[in-house]
Amino acid sequence: MLRMPLRFAIFLVAPVFLTSPAFAQRGASCHGGQSFDQFLAGLKQQAVAAGVSQRAMAEAAPYLVYDQGIVNRDRGQKVFGQLFTQFAGRMAADYRMQNGQLKIKQHAAAFARAEKEYGVPPAVIAAFWALESDFGVQMGNLQTLRSLVSLAYDCRRSKMFQDETIAALKIIDRGDLAPAEMIGSWAGELGQTQFLPTHYFNYAVDYDGDGHRNLLRSPADVIGSTAHYISTGLKWRRGEPWLQEVRVGENLPWDQADLTVKLPRAKWASLGVSYPDGRPLPNDDMPASLLLPMGRHGPAFLAYANFAAYTEWNNSLIYSTTAAYLATRIAGASKMRQPSAPVAQLSHNELRELQQLLARRGFNVGKVDGILGQQSRTAVKAMQVKFGLPADSWPTAELLGTLKSAR
Repeated sequence: MLRMPLRFAIFLVAPVFLTSPAFAQRGASCHGGQSFDQFLAGLKQQAVAAGVSQRAMAEAAPYLVYDQGIVNRDRGQKVFGQLFTQFAGRMAADYRMQNGQLKIKQHAAAFARAEKEYGVPPAVIAAFWALESDFGVQMGNLQTLRSLVSLAYDCRRSKMFQDETIAALKIIDRGDLAPAEMIGSWAGELGQTQFLPTHYFNYAVDYDGDGHRNLLRSPADVIGSTAHYISTGLKWRRGEPWLQEVRVGENLPWDQADLTVKLPRAKWASLGVSYPDGRPLPNDDMPASLLLPMGRHGPAFLAYANFAAYTEWNNSLIYSTTAAYLATRIAGASKMRQPSAPVAQLSHNELRELQQLLARRGFNVGKVDGILGQQSRTAVKAMQVKFGLPADSWPTAELLGTLKSAR
């Protein structure tokens, strides 16, 4: 899984030019001036050295071609953020919850086996299955090998996609999929839970007993493989929760609301955190972080150790929180409470300006792109503390105005 931030956000893609000397030269610039054909010859040698058979290489050869359009998509994407409540309202809608519960009933044996072997609850698997492809309805329509080798030749993430190309060839060699069957997203992800080839090769399991690991067509293989990846690759902790909606008081020490801060539930209870209906939290020492995806005026959650699996699956906080929330809904939790009043959000341009101001003060906010990532949230909190504002990591017009006047 590539885990691009905000997989389901709006993309504006640059025009596609199938041939472009400027782009081709850019690809050659990080490969010692090699043309694509020369680069590909070297990549094939690496694959053979990694154990890929000549038979698999011959089968894949017609699909190992350069497509400038794939590179343009990767370079031209622009993502615009959404409020968590908007994103979750759309992506964790009731029909996805209901379809998830239906899939768990339809494939009860596979889900039960996966939970027994890997310790991953059915609702967790079903939520990823829902978000990544709507249970196999939307898996992409592009040739995977073409996408992988094009991105491997491009300079931006060349080593990563060289490794992914070799993993895809190993999948062919193992007999799981034929090259023509490898159809997926433009970024090379495959199957109903959108595995990158390295994850497919390392974690896919044959759960239906047909001798192949087919994550495009076999629901049993999808369920078992997703559980295997979550358990082994993402270090899921058997029998422990992942996310739980809570209610917070008005006088909470907001600087404690951070995924890096872990306090016992008993401590959160003493700070005024309760269940949404007002019932007290358990008086125990289970550690949890207070997650406020939209600041102190938005929804509030306790995020447990297993929430790290979600942020590892996708580093977008909006996506990971939505996936975890949908899993709680499929497992039977109530719909989250909506804010009592609209939560103000800075515009894309205002967030860019805020990031620029934070960067000038020495903060590493990552790319100045108008997207509220974890690095930007950390910098926002530091400035809120400095200026005596509620340190809930949510950027506000007040903070932006204070930073502008303090220049």
